Amino acid sequence: MQYLPQVIFLVIAGLFGYLTFKRIKQISENIKLGKAAELSDNKSERLRNMLLVAFGQNKMFKRPVPAILHLLIYLGFILINIEVLEIVIDGFLGTHRVFAPFLGGFYTFLINFFEFLALGVLVSCIFFLARRNLLKLGRFHKIEMKGWPTLDANLILIIEILLMVAILGMNGADQILQGRGASNYTSTGPFSISAAMFPFFNNVDTGTLVLIERVAWWFHIIGIFAFALYVTHSKHLHIFMAFPNTYYGRLTPKGQMINMEEITNEVKIMLGMPVDGEASPPPEGMRFGAKDVNDLSWKNLMDAYACTECGRCTSECPANLTGKKLSPRKIMMDTRDRVEEVGKNGLDDGKSLLGDYITKEEINACTNCNACAEACPININPLDIILQTRRYVAMEESGSPASWNAMFQNIETNFAPWKFGAQDRFNWADELKAEQ
Repeated sequence: MQYLPQVIFLVIAGLFGYLTFKRIKQISENIKLGKAAELSDNKSERLRNMLLVAFGQNKMFKRPVPAILHLLIYLGFILINIEVLEIVIDGFLGTHRVFAPFLGGFYTFLINFFEFLALGVLVSCIFFLARRNLLKLGRFHKIEMKGWPTLDANLILIIEILLMVAILGMNGADQILQGRGASNYTSTGPFSISAAMFPFFNNVDTGTLVLIERVAWWFHIIGIFAFALYVTHSKHLHIFMAFPNTYYGRLTPKGQMINMEEITNEVKIMLGMPVDGEASPPPEGMRFGAKDVNDLSWKNLMDAYACTECGRCTSECPANLTGKKLSPRKIMMDTRDRVEEVGKNGLDDGKSLLGDYITKEEINACTNCNACAEACPININPLDIILQTRRYVAMEESGSPASWNAMFQNIETNFAPWKFGAQDRFNWADELKAEQ
């Protein structure tokens, strides 16, 4: 019986560890469904982008108030886990506050600092919960947020609130038990934030208080394990995915479209222009553009898993603001849903990303302005997926709108979108000269 708590802890840790590893492996395999993309150049610039955007969260501060609160949650998440490390070690060894005897007064300072962060996380989560459900901020109530996405966001905030209450309650009960000389409760010095719990615990008998402290301890550590597993199924996967996603982000200007080399070479040969390297025709059966997730690059699929569903992209999209069906956030959510489905059922399920998830009406509404890519806090690029699906419609299905096809034909024949010869292109300037 002496080692029963340790055995239970090991079983729980092993179970959640296995399930989390299995889920991470599945996500990795799903991302690998995408096509190859060479994104390993300019390592120093990529590292700089990761530190500024993912770690430094510099794009978040375009909206200062939520940015500061988000930073509190972020720092709390990272630093409070140092205390979680102690809890895990205590669980494995059957000890209690294993670091306290070695760190002395510095341990007291650390726990007080962690409690300050825990209070910051608590306040921030309550604010975000109220903002989503009471203030009814528009971007959180678009059609793609109905059902599970909204529940998911609320669940995470509620779980974080409960975890912070548990850690403060655990520390508050612990301090009183230290003062009563309860066995196994190492003296640590006062904890300022959790001391607010004293009025609730002072009149509780020692046996009940030990039970409260132990329940809070177990709730916190099991909650952390469950949270780690849940995050891999949630939009909050961005907590981890933001780092590789920003590292492998595009370094070229946002407005620069990525052309298909095979098509570019064909056009150059047709126009009598020199071709870089040895030109070869497109391989037999090559698909132009993207119909399903396997036609996208692995970076596009990583973008989908990294999406925070914050809606900043959609709130900046001019097409969405004018009532069009296009929502860049929905594009990313649809891509993630489709790659999850393909990961479970395979590609031959009679469905595809374009058509069953993303409609032509959505992609045709895009103005290519890059507002979505600029607005994203972690450099996700919905436009890249939109352009690839639109390329498929144009080149594989010849399904672009009639007005677009006329423009394409004019560019092909007249080298301009308008239906007049190249020699007449600058006639408008003659009229200006005449007026002068």
